[in-house]
Parts: sequence; structure tokens; C-alpha cells
Amino acid sequence: MELANGTIVQEFILLGFGEGQQKRFLLLVFLTLLYVLTLTENITIISLVHLDDHLAQLPMYILLSNFSWLEICYVTTTVPRMLFDLAYSHTTISFHACFLQFYIFFSLSGTECFFLSSMALDRYLAICHPLRYPQLMSQEACYALVAGSWVLGFLWHIMSVTLISKLSFCGPNVIEHLLCDPGPILSLACPPLGIAPIVCQISMNTVVLGNFCFVVLSYGIVICTLIKKSSQGGRRKAFSTISFHLVVVTLFYGSMAGVYLTPDGESLSDITKAATLFYTAVTPFLNPLIYCLRNDQVKKAMGRSWKRKIGRQKRKETVNKSEDRSKKNKTNTQLCCQS
Repeated sequence: MELANGTIVQEFILLGFGEGQQKRFLLLVFLTLLYVLTLTENITIISLVHLDDHLAQLPMYILLSNFSWLEICYVTTTVPRMLFDLAYSHTTISFHACFLQFYIFFSLSGTECFFLSSMALDRYLAICHPLRYPQLMSQEACYALVAGSWVLGFLWHIMSVTLISKLSFCGPNVIEHLLCDPGPILSLACPPLGIAPIVCQISMNTVVLGNFCFVVLSYGIVICTLIKKSSQGGRRKAFSTISFHLVVVTLFYGSMAGVYLTPDGESLSDITKAATLFYTAVTPFLNPLIYCLRNDQVKKAMGRSWKRKIGRQKRKETVNKSEDRSKKNKTNTQLCCQS
């Protein structure tokens, strides 16, 4: 944290989206709308799963509801800060706030990797071991996967963040990015950097590549099983289900690859920002639509919820009419007594 002249870095400058006023206003409107819709979609899924007795007992939807809560946390870690910067042309972030955002954002990214692996495991067991699926993926096992994903995600990057936060920072404190990312932060640190970059790279590659390989292997086995064993109707239905999962996996890992696997260079900064914006704001909006838009069980649950709502309204109207008739009869009785 200490500079060569004895001063201490107390804040960083996030350059963000640039200085164009019209561009900033359009991005502000776009991100605000996207954020509100993302919250609405994911809250709807969580409510639907927990209020529907049928969905609440299925491991796939237990995982999906927790995944929706993860998406809410994920998008809230970055987008409100982006909106604040766009609205007030505010570009500075304190040293501690920057590293807090770095830790929470990367922990949630790691948690999402583990969640995608858990959902791939669920589909593998359901399709490749259907007879043993109720025992292998019980509610207890499902909640254990959920808890393990959260715990591993938030433990995985502690050492990386700690090592980077203890480095000395000299020279400029300008981060050419939308958020506090390890690459731009490490470029501002004074040498020697020690083992911090190596530990950070190993930590990131292990969690991302490890989970990605597990997901690819799981769905590869699932696809081979479907081709060999399933009937045409069952194969079509199963392929329809896992195709949505594969789209979510492709969007998440593809956008991350666009950020972290591209070579360094100023000419690529706009591409990196666009890819970062995509996987921090756009994918949490798309995921609920991809998972649930053509899902028959979710549609049926929404129909049951709508019918319950209509039923409650009708019962309420009936009760109100009954009370009105009771009051009217009581008033007529009183008038008759007075006359």
C-alpha cells in the first residue's frame, strides 16, 4: 500500500465506461432495466419453487432456486456500483472496498462454477442412473451440494486476495476496467510481486478449468447414454432439458474466457470490458429465461400458482358478498323493529 515517497494508496480510480455523456446515459438506462428484470426473474423462480409443493421436493429445482439466489448476489455485487458511477460520474473506490468487491465477486464466480457442476451431476445421475437417482440425489444430498458449493466458493480465493492486498502499490492508481479485477490490480503493484500472481493464477485456473472439465465430461456421458439407450421421445425430451443447461454453461465459461484468456493489450480493453459486462450483468438476466422459459414443470407450477391466486380472490369476493348481505339483512331487521 505504501508508495515510494511515503504516501499510502487509499483509493483506486476505476475508468469504467469512459467519458461520453450520451454513452453513459444509455448504459445507465440499459443496466438499470437489466438489473430490475434480473431481480424480478430470479425472485419469481425462488418464490415459485418454494411455494409449489411439487417443485420444492425435486432436487433439480432445489438447485435452481439456490442458483437464482446466487445470481441475485452475483449481479448485486457489481451492477449497483456501476450504476452509481454512471449516474454521478464517480470513479474512485477505496482500497478496502476494492478488495472487498474483488473477494466477493470472485467467490461468487467460484460458487457459480461449483453450482454448474452440481447441476451437471444431477442431470448425469437422473439420466444415467434413473433407478438409483432418488437414493443418490436425495434432498439431504442436494442440500449438501448447495452448502458445499457456497463454502468452497468463498474459501477458494481467500489466499489470493490476502496475498495481493499485502503488496505495495506505486505509481498510478488507475484501473482500466469496470471493477476490481486481479489483472489490473497486479499491474499497479510494485515489484517484487512474490508468489501472489502464481497463487492467484493457480487458484483461478483450478476452480474454473476443473469445474469446466467436470461439466463437459458429465454432459458428454449423458449425451452418449441418450444416443445409445433412450427411445426417440425420451431422447428428445432429455436433449431439450440438457440443451438449456449447456447454453448456460457456454455463456458463463465463454464470457469468462473472453476476459481472462485474451492477451494483454490496450487495444483489447474495450473487448474485455464488454465481455465483463456480459458475464456480470447479461448472463444473470438470461439464465432464468433459458432454464425456465420452455420448462413444462415451471409452466405448470405457474398455472397452479395462478389458479390458487384466482381461487383466493373468488373466496375473498364470496366472503365480502356474504358480509354485505349479512349487514344488509341486519339493517333491514333494525328498520322493521323501529317501525
